[in-house]
Amino acid sequence: EPLFKTMKKKKISSYRLKKKGFPHSNYYAIKKGKGITTHTIDQLCEILDCEVSDVIQHIKEKKVEND
Repeated sequence: EPLFKTMKKKKISSYRLKKKGFPHSNYYAIKKGKGITTHTIDQLCEILDCEVSDVIQHIKEKKVEND
């Protein structure tokens, strides 16, 4: 979610990311909630001129308690 907010704020589309060398497959992986590498995060930060927190956020998984 932070990535899409940052893209909107900076008026950068997925097409423009692709034109700047960001693989479309990585964009769709992020959109679908798949795992990404630190290299991918670095690429986004470079292209968008932003911080890591502008691209990703950590969401804690809920622990299932055993009865």
